Amino acid sequence: MTIARFAFPTPIHFGAGARKLVGPHLLAQGLKRPLIVTDRALAALPVAAEFRSHLQGLDVAVFDGVFGNPTCAQVMAGAAAFKAHGADGVIAFGGGAALDVGKVVALMAVHEGDVLEYVWDHPQVRPIVQPLPYLVAVPTTSGTGSEVGRSAVVSEDASHVKRTVFSPAILARAVFADPELTLALPPAVTAATGMDALTHNIESYLSPAYHPMCDGIALEGLRIGARALLTAVKEPGNLQARGDMMMSSLMGAVAFQKDLGSVHACAHALGAVADLHHGLANALMIDSVLAWNHEAVPQKFDELAHAAGVSGGGFAFVTWLKHLKREIGIAGGLAAHGVSEAMLPQLVPLAAKDFTGGTNPRPATEADYERLFRQAM
Repeated sequence: MTIARFAFPTPIHFGAGARKLVGPHLLAQGLKRPLIVTDRALAALPVAAEFRSHLQGLDVAVFDGVFGNPTCAQVMAGAAAFKAHGADGVIAFGGGAALDVGKVVALMAVHEGDVLEYVWDHPQVRPIVQPLPYLVAVPTTSGTGSEVGRSAVVSEDASHVKRTVFSPAILARAVFADPELTLALPPAVTAATGMDALTHNIESYLSPAYHPMCDGIALEGLRIGARALLTAVKEPGNLQARGDMMMSSLMGAVAFQKDLGSVHACAHALGAVADLHHGLANALMIDSVLAWNHEAVPQKFDELAHAAGVSGGGFAFVTWLKHLKREIGIAGGLAAHGVSEAMLPQLVPLAAKDFTGGTNPRPATEADYERLFRQAM
């Protein structure tokens, strides 16, 4: 038998009002000058000002230079802001982009060189040798689960290709997951991020890697999210549904320690080439990829259907996903969202090379990816 290694180390404060605990927590750790890393749009909203009102006793600076799919340049600007403030910690506040940038800002604030020298597949990847500043994560969407992740995805500035920094060193020291922060999310964002959470749970369960603990978490994360997503979209003020989606998101990100699959490989390519929102890209690809994967692991699809409360066997689960997408307002295929067949020569090789496809339950070639993209058009 090979030796498997499991780790679930992140302290999590979960529930309505958890955001109010951030300030006292940082003060208890001896911090005085945190830098908030957040995105440009969120920083201008009342929810950001309300969050800052709970940070009394701290000298807080804000870096709000995150926008779109996060880039290396945004990380380096955030690291410069950290140094300019003389910061002693990072509060990553926002959706997946802000959380990922916040994690790598903490890294680059105390390390030399370029961000890309720390991505996991760099031929001479630099080691993380310095202790990182104290980092807490406060998610404001329910999708990526980046708050509990040991990876951060940033795009190359010129090519927009997504690259991943992967290390337990960038884990948040504490997570404050407060569903009240998601109450103002518009339906389209709730839908796209919610599909991201479901995709994480689904693909991690389908991964052939050995991790029974993650399998259990993935199925329960799917069960919770499958019953809550439509309500969260249709009733945005429903705190129970919002809390369930935040938990499903968090569980999906814990589960994908087991790795993901070809839905994510396609979504990463779509983000690089067409600048699609990651959750939307997953939603647009998921039923095509899962229909193709079904024959490889039909018994696992039976388990997914059972967890989601879908009767009729495993392939009925794929049909249910199609109906769910329509109900939450995700209509049309890739073409309806600005993706053209002229992009295929760029999309296909990027998807085929993406590391997430390595744990798809069915090995995929470039020809397979081209067919899947065409089916999703």
